[in-house]
Amino acid sequence: MIAALAGGVGAARFLRGLVQVVDPADVTVVVNTADDDWFHGLYVCPDLDSVTYTLAGAQNPDTGWGLAGETFATVDALARYGEDTWFRLGDRDLATHLFRTRRLREGATLSEVTAEITAAWGLGPRLLPMTDGRIATRITVAAGELAMQEWFVRERCEPPVLAVRFEGADAAVAAPGVIDAILAADTVLVCPSNPVISIAPILAVDGVRDALVSRRDRVVGVSPIIAGRPVKGPADRLMGPLGIDVSCVGVAREYREFCSTLVIDAGDAARVDEIEALGVRAVTADTLMTDARVAAALARDTLAAVA
Repeated sequence: MIAALAGGVGAARFLRGLVQVVDPADVTVVVNTADDDWFHGLYVCPDLDSVTYTLAGAQNPDTGWGLAGETFATVDALARYGEDTWFRLGDRDLATHLFRTRRLREGATLSEVTAEITAAWGLGPRLLPMTDGRIATRITVAAGELAMQEWFVRERCEPPVLAVRFEGADAAVAAPGVIDAILAADTVLVCPSNPVISIAPILAVDGVRDALVSRRDRVVGVSPIIAGRPVKGPADRLMGPLGIDVSCVGVAREYREFCSTLVIDAGDAARVDEIEALGVRAVTADTLMTDARVAAALARDTLAAVA
């Protein structure tokens, strides 16, 4: 049994490779929901949807998020009424948000709705939101505090980051099955995701970090940083200002309490000794997932690292 912590496009691509090398039914994915927000009266879960669409083979191959062949007639029409349309929701993607919002308003939990959505897409892995409660990533910049999507999408990650907090984390409890999946797994994977805004919110949920620490010898992470730069996304614009070295060594330092092994790119092999000095075993592999074949090979290498 495998449990994975995931958020963002890198995680989705890694999971696409993982399900090629193991039985998808043996995989439980705990997904970051601190990016979730309301747009046009609809509840949108970017990471849950990116993982769902990618595992279903329906994702936009150019962006890694959204659906392939998407159109945007509805959001363009909303602009006529003066609506803010900087968060672009595709016409077919809207169906997911309409369904999710209706079910939540009927009283279903996010876990229940997620199970219904993934079943409709025919997914093999089990996807769990990290919590059925509400945790929201808030990013402080010079002008004040922004919601995650405001900084990431509307502001294009340009305002320098001063601080990050997870609103609601003090009251959030893990969604049903999250802690059990970590404790029961033969291997726990920390996908190549942004350490600050994808993995840290999951760790902020009560009980998750403790569960990982108790399984440390079976936890293996994949660094999302290659040669001091993120493969995709703004990890460097978040890690640096928060005092985290933008490197595989910085990732190892952040994860060392609960992660016994870190897979790093072969191009960072010279930094193996630095990582191992932190008490984390370093394993090198090709971590730049240029296609599904490379993603599958990386998943295989990652599992072998704790075999």
